[in-house]
Amino acid sequence: MNNYTSERFESALLGEHYQKIDHPSGLSIYVFPKKMSATYALFGTKYGSINNVFRPFDKDCDVTVPDGIAHFLEHKLFFNEDGSDSFERFTALGADANAYTTFDKTVYLFSCTHNLDASLEELVTFVTHPYFTDESVKKEIGIIAEEIKMYEDNPSNRCFYGMLEGMYKSHSVKRNICGSEKSIKQITPELLYGCYNAFYRLDNMALVICGDVDAKSVLRIVDPLLPKSSTGRPTLCINENEAEEREAYMPLVEQKMQVAKPLFDIGFKDVDISSDPRQRLKKCITMAIINDVLFAKSGSLYSSLLDRRLISPNISCVYNICHSFAFNNVSGEADDPKLVCEEILKYIDSVRERGIEIADFERTKKVMYAEWVMSFDSTEDIANELFNSICEGSEFFDYADVLNEITLEDVNELLRHSFDKTTMTLSIINPLE
Repeated sequence: MNNYTSERFESALLGEHYQKIDHPSGLSIYVFPKKMSATYALFGTKYGSINNVFRPFDKDCDVTVPDGIAHFLEHKLFFNEDGSDSFERFTALGADANAYTTFDKTVYLFSCTHNLDASLEELVTFVTHPYFTDESVKKEIGIIAEEIKMYEDNPSNRCFYGMLEGMYKSHSVKRNICGSEKSIKQITPELLYGCYNAFYRLDNMALVICGDVDAKSVLRIVDPLLPKSSTGRPTLCINENEAEEREAYMPLVEQKMQVAKPLFDIGFKDVDISSDPRQRLKKCITMAIINDVLFAKSGSLYSSLLDRRLISPNISCVYNICHSFAFNNVSGEADDPKLVCEEILKYIDSVRERGIEIADFERTKKVMYAEWVMSFDSTEDIANELFNSICEGSEFFDYADVLNEITLEDVNELLRHSFDKTTMTLSIINPLE
């Protein structure tokens, strides 16, 4: 440990801690000791589907790549130069491996109860050794094209992207994470290597391990697999949110698919995004409090809509925010989505006028705090939420402090400036006639 810069982060409130190790390669390694039977590890990069316009560290001009290339790259990394498949290697070790690509990150992961050393070595090795050929890329185009068709045939997925396509005029968040059949046909090994070299730089990545482990044993495994120094300068990502208007691009998007009852997604676009990670965290938590009060199943809005049979029982509301985009999303199923949308807007106006009550505010904060504490019973939840905070640039244990400092005045002030009709898109999937 003497050869590395190390920092310990603690939460006296939870009695938990984790260690951050700055490896000479540029990679940040996070070890969260947890006495549990399963260990969960992830190796992630701050690179997702929205990063299709960027300036590489070795170029003087912007590069534009096909939609879906981050997801395509995630698929291809599991296939090795010797013809083996890392999924099969993990299975042989008794580890459960997976990967996912989101709008702003790509993550490779595994969980295991034994063979941690070999599994961790496999994770670091295959992610740091890309191998792409014309033949393997062509084969993958066919596989991912089928995956895209599957998503296109999914009404919930189409309704969600219809909402994004309505809210955003040009931001790449409106495009499917997998890309389109047309866009993935443009992908070549050269483009994959270009994106890999731009974003799979160790100083843009993090390795997170949560389980019955310590920093010394983790370093013993991964240190021989990593370079001894960091090179070059970081890739410049283009923030497309800066070009977006405050108002939604299209207020209504309607499509027809094979559904028994219409689906809806109501989106409220938010372009007021702070450059301060802690302020983004505060806004995210404040918005979560508002959403819970407005749309809770124990609340008057939900009861009224359900009693009048205007909606099906399942309705959800989630606020999403990162450095590049933010939006609030209300989704559900209803015979008349336009009427439901009107009822929701009327109810929000009435709450905005009188303000959220102190009892609802305090109860919601207590529930959110309890849920946060309970999340520390899962190595998977810990590792994924820790990586999310790393990508956002916030401190993992700050959640409780930020939640505690939010006042009723903060909540009502944000409510006054949220759910603006001019920022709204209503996306509907209607049944086929």
